[in-house]
Amino acid sequence: KMADTLRQSMSLIPAEVRMISGCEDAQTSADVSNVTSFQLPDPAGKSGGACTSTLLKILYADGNARKDLSFQDLLMEMRTILSSRKFTQIPQLSSSRPLDVKSQFEIVPEDCTGTRRAVLIGINYVGMQGELSGCHNDVHNIKGYIMDVWGFKEENITVLMDDGKHISPTRANILGAYKQLVRDSQPGDAAFCHYSGHGGKLPDQNGDEDDGFDETLIPLDYAKTGQIRDDDIYSILVGRMKSGVTLTCLMDCCHSGTVMDLPFMFKADGEQQEMEAQQGYNFQSLTQQASQFQTTDESDLSLAGIIEMITKWVMGFIESFSQQESKKDN
Repeated sequence: KMADTLRQSMSLIPAEVRMISGCEDAQTSADVSNVTSFQLPDPAGKSGGACTSTLLKILYADGNARKDLSFQDLLMEMRTILSSRKFTQIPQLSSSRPLDVKSQFEIVPEDCTGTRRAVLIGINYVGMQGELSGCHNDVHNIKGYIMDVWGFKEENITVLMDDGKHISPTRANILGAYKQLVRDSQPGDAAFCHYSGHGGKLPDQNGDEDDGFDETLIPLDYAKTGQIRDDDIYSILVGRMKSGVTLTCLMDCCHSGTVMDLPFMFKADGEQQEMEAQQGYNFQSLTQQASQFQTTDESDLSLAGIIEMITKWVMGFIESFSQQESKKDN
């Protein structure tokens, strides 16, 4: 079973892709109202998601970055903390290869000597029914973490948030950012994706889901453009990332267990001790979906998104300049 799954995965998913999700498909994530209790590096009194906050509490224990944890250690510690906070979700690790969960947790493996790129998405759905309060803060905190600990550079990080300052997290802009990440990433590079927002489920359209439902990400304009299915994510990101690239994803949303459709899974339920091939994983159906999903080599970012990107760069430059001047004054 494992050998056959690995053979098919290597042919259909060229890159090494890993995903940490906050909960199983049937579970919901949580929005933590008091992130200060998690002792984030810079909580600033704002709120944050349960998965992101818990992960950062562990990785930034006592204010210091930790690199001594295995993937299993990290997920089990996340589970312990979530349980102590009365959250019931079970963190999961899925991947395109049967990863040794006892190996050291890392976002950038030693053999990834190329560029480090990231796409970070935080949607609070400001002014909408179901508004969240922690997703922007999740992005700020995770961005600081990957820059401080893993050496990601500002110019290689794309941020989408509904805060009026960054690229708007519409369906077209989210898919466009993922496509651009695929185009830019080359063998030897490391890529990181973080999503904090609503997740959902829709009836499966192509028979590839054992439970009969597609897991989804919910973009800001979902009411007009629809949700982003796991099939879409597989077709434009997971299945298209080049061989030799390591892609790590953190998905902090409801029903996120298989939102990237990866064939190997480890659940931090206290019973599973190693990664296993997912039961009912349908390579044939996913392959058909990937071939049917039409993409072009041109970015799907809208004109408004491009303007927002330019605005972000200008604002970032002004902020950096202001900080430098402030340091001179002090």
